[in-house]
Amino acid sequence: MEIGITTFAENTPDPSTGKLLDPQERMANLIEEVVLSDQLGLDVFGIGEHHRPDFIVSSPAVVLAAAAVKTRNIKLTSAVTVLSSDDPVRVYQDFAHIDLLSRGRAEIMAGRGSFTESFPLFGYDMKDYDTLFIEKLELLMELNKNEKPTWKGTHRAPLDNRGVYPRPFVRQLPLWIAVGGTPGSVIRAANYGLPMALAIIGGMPERFVSFTDLYKNHYRQSGHDPENLQLAINSHGYIADDSQKAADEFYGPYALVMNRIGRERGWPPMNREHFEMMRSPGGSLLVGSPGQVTDKILFEHELFGNTRFLLHISVGTLPHAKVMRAIELLGTVVAPGVKKAVGKT
Repeated sequence: MEIGITTFAENTPDPSTGKLLDPQERMANLIEEVVLSDQLGLDVFGIGEHHRPDFIVSSPAVVLAAAAVKTRNIKLTSAVTVLSSDDPVRVYQDFAHIDLLSRGRAEIMAGRGSFTESFPLFGYDMKDYDTLFIEKLELLMELNKNEKPTWKGTHRAPLDNRGVYPRPFVRQLPLWIAVGGTPGSVIRAANYGLPMALAIIGGMPERFVSFTDLYKNHYRQSGHDPENLQLAINSHGYIADDSQKAADEFYGPYALVMNRIGRERGWPPMNREHFEMMRSPGGSLLVGSPGQVTDKILFEHELFGNTRFLLHISVGTLPHAKVMRAIELLGTVVAPGVKKAVGKT
């Protein structure tokens, strides 16, 4: 099983001081996080796309390209590319560049986007939320297969045997579909035979088994070889040297972000009691000691049979040294332990 990290490159105030990092410092910290992950032998690093003041990366491809020339082995992916409000031709070209710079380590994780700021920003109508994604995904898949595609849709100009360059280092870029628990999105990924990344950010993991079962069943029913099936689970988490330290360090920044987003979406407020329930053995948060996080990754692997696990560090801005220590523990303790246990099953 592959193990890696995702981040939205959040830049939120310190809950106790109100201090906000300079964007340049936060970006420099992000590159250091990718480099350390590569040095420790982690498999994947993913960077999300947002168009809000509390996240500093609006173009994952630019940052991943910078990371490509500073790393050697780690796979570099968006997490996600909001494909509905982007141009598939440009997305393909950007990631082909990353693939060339990294000698074949680029991936695209495409999603519809859980935040919608990009739609009015780039002149798209939210009423086209679903059709935009479907059409653009099909075009991106066509670009990945053919150097000179012929294609026609309703949301962009057609392509008539028009060459798209550069081509990547590999024959086809790995293309994943990110979903958050919408059955239609799960079925779409399965029908296309594309790898699926499932985000679990709340509730009990068991309730998501129906989604992974749905994916596996439709994948087989669509005629795809089950041996090629790839499934990633993405969970919020944080690792420190002991459980209490992890909880105390993570809670403040996490609650700040979740309550801010919750006010926008009508969610109930986050408190410490709810937080502790979420990080309990059966909860969705992977926050604790290396042993606790290892056990929860293995628990989710038993539920889902996933081929990749991605730990989302962090949700609110933590001190850089603490994030680096969490990555170190993931790479030196948790990942080897998980892989050894999975290898024995």
